Amino acid sequence: MCRSNLSKQPPPIRSTDRRPMPELPEVETVRRGLAPAMVGARFARVSLRREGLRFPFPERFAERLEGRTVTALARRAKYLTAPLDSGETLILHLGMSGRFDVALPDGRNLSPGEFYLEGAQGSPKHDHVVMAMSSGATVTYNDVRRFGFMDLVPTEGLAACRHFAAMGIEPLGEALTAEAVAALFRHRITPLKSALLDQRLIAGLGNIYVCEALHRAGLHPEMPAGALARPDGGPTPKARLLAKVIREVLTEAVAAGGSTLRDYAQTDGKAGGFQHRFRVYDRLGQVCTAKGCGGTVTRIVQAGRSTFFCGACQAPRESGA
Repeated sequence: MCRSNLSKQPPPIRSTDRRPMPELPEVETVRRGLAPAMVGARFARVSLRREGLRFPFPERFAERLEGRTVTALARRAKYLTAPLDSGETLILHLGMSGRFDVALPDGRNLSPGEFYLEGAQGSPKHDHVVMAMSSGATVTYNDVRRFGFMDLVPTEGLAACRHFAAMGIEPLGEALTAEAVAALFRHRITPLKSALLDQRLIAGLGNIYVCEALHRAGLHPEMPAGALARPDGGPTPKARLLAKVIREVLTEAVAAGGSTLRDYAQTDGKAGGFQHRFRVYDRLGQVCTAKGCGGTVTRIVQAGRSTFFCGACQAPRESGA
C-alpha cells in the first residue's frame, strides 16, 4: 500500500512552480511556428550578442551556420532539432524563459510560443541570437534567464549525442504502448509521478501534463510505478489506460496551442488555450471535474514540484492498477 502525504500541509507554491518551463506541447507549437520561416531557408547572417547562454556557444558557431540551409525542423522531447545541409544538426532548447521572435519581410512580427517573465516581456536587451534567413525573415532568440542553449552536432550521430543518448521513448507516436509502460516501470517502487517525469524512461513529459494524465487515468501520483506491471511483466488495465490518456492529453494540448501560464501566444498572436481544460493542475481547492466524483483538488510536493490531484477519484488502491 502506498503511503500518502495527504494529512500534511504542503508548503507554499514556489516561484519555479508559478513559472514552469515550456513542456512538449508548447515546444511543438514553437516548432510549427518557426518551420515556415526556417525550413528550406539559408542562414544569411548570424549575430551572437554574447558568448553563450546556459553553456558557451559551440566553437565557430555563427560561421558554421552561415551559408547553410535548414532542411527540416523536428522535435525530440522538449528540444528542437534543425538538420543542415552541412551534415550537422542545430539543437535548440528554450530553457525556462526562452522565446523566438520572427520578423517577416511584410513587416509582421510573430512570436511562435512565448513564456515571458513579468516585467521583462521581450525586452531587446535579452535578444541574444539574431538569425537573418534567406527567406527574408529574421529569427531572434530572446532569453531573460539564459537557461536555454544552442548546440551543433553531427547529424549522423544525433541520437547518440550527449543531449539524447540517455533519453527515453517519445510519448507521442507508436513507442508509448501499455507494454512499454509496464516494461519501463516494472519493479520500480518510485512514485508514479516521479517515474513519469524521468526523462530516461519517457522523454518530454512535464509536470502539467503528467498531473492531467494521472487524473484522467484515476491514478494516485504517489503509488509505486511498478504497480502498473503484472507479476509476469505484462501491463495492467490501468497501464493501458495511462498510455492512452498521455497521448490524448498531449495531442489535445498541441491542438490547443499549448497552455498559457504567463503571456504565452502562438504565431498568430492567439494565446494557447489548453489551460482552460485543466482538470486538476493549478486548481487547488476546486471541485473535481470528473463525472460523479464530488471530490476536491488537493496538492502535495514531490521532488520540489507541485502535484495537483483529486484525493477522491485518485485515491490509493491496494490492487487493481
